[in-house]
Formats: sequence, structure tokens, C-alpha cells
Amino acid sequence: MAFTQLPRTNHSSPFASMKGNHVAIRVPDLNEARRWYVDKLDFRPVHEWTFGDLQLAYIAAPTDEGFLVELIGGGSPTPERPYTDLGESLQAAGFHHLCFMVESVDETLAELERRGVTIVKEAFELPEISRRLAFFSDPWGNLLELAEVLR
Repeated sequence: MAFTQLPRTNHSSPFASMKGNHVAIRVPDLNEARRWYVDKLDFRPVHEWTFGDLQLAYIAAPTDEGFLVELIGGGSPTPERPYTDLGESLQAAGFHHLCFMVESVDETLAELERRGVTIVKEAFELPEISRRLAFFSDPWGNLLELAEVLR
């Protein structure tokens, strides 16, 4: 059975006001990370601030007004393991990836390749959720997914 719609919303929940806002990605150098996301993915810088010895920034996808990526830079973070295989990446517990919906996975993937972005898993279809998917990574090994609704 294909995934086509969400269950009815629950406005009586005490958590009814909860909505996605942002995801944070820990990086060694804020300026380098911001530059990569802006140059490679056309993200827009939204706001920057400090917290102790850390530098932070919100960035947004080219047209998304409702969801942000928070980059946390500075200090000495433990290096992330860079994945080159999607199956291998699924062996680690914890946060796995961030997904972006796109109109065409193939066209978006071609542009990422043209921009020199590391592709971890070429485009494939997953009929169980009616999606065409692909995975790529940033220079620090964080996995990002592209998803296109199959019609």
C-alpha cells in the first residue's frame, strides 16, 4: 500500500501547537559550512549569533519560509563519519538524515553533481511511500535526502 496521505490531525492534543521549525547541524567551522550550504544548495543566511564560544546561524532553503537549518560551529566537535554507502549509514544509531522535497530528484541530483557535491546514493524509487529518493552529504558527512512524490 502506497503512502499517500497523513492521518487526520489531532487538535485536541496538548501538543497541537507543535510544528517543525529547524534542525541543527554541528560543524567545525561556521563560516565554511555557511559558505558550502549557500554555494552548493543556494541556501539563504537568515540570522547569526553566538552562544558561549560557539557561533551559530540559521539558514533557509531557497524558497522555504517555514523550516530552517541551524548551523553550530566552533569548538572542537568530534568528526562525523563520512558515509559513501546508504546501507552502511543505516547501521549507526541516532540522527540519520535531513530530507528536502523537490519537484524532480533527477534534475536536482544532476545540479548537485555539477556543483561537485558528494552523492551517497543515486536516485531510486520506493513505491511503499510513493517517492523517488536520493542521498548526498555535506563535507562533514551529514546525510541529506532528496524526495519527489511519485504520481
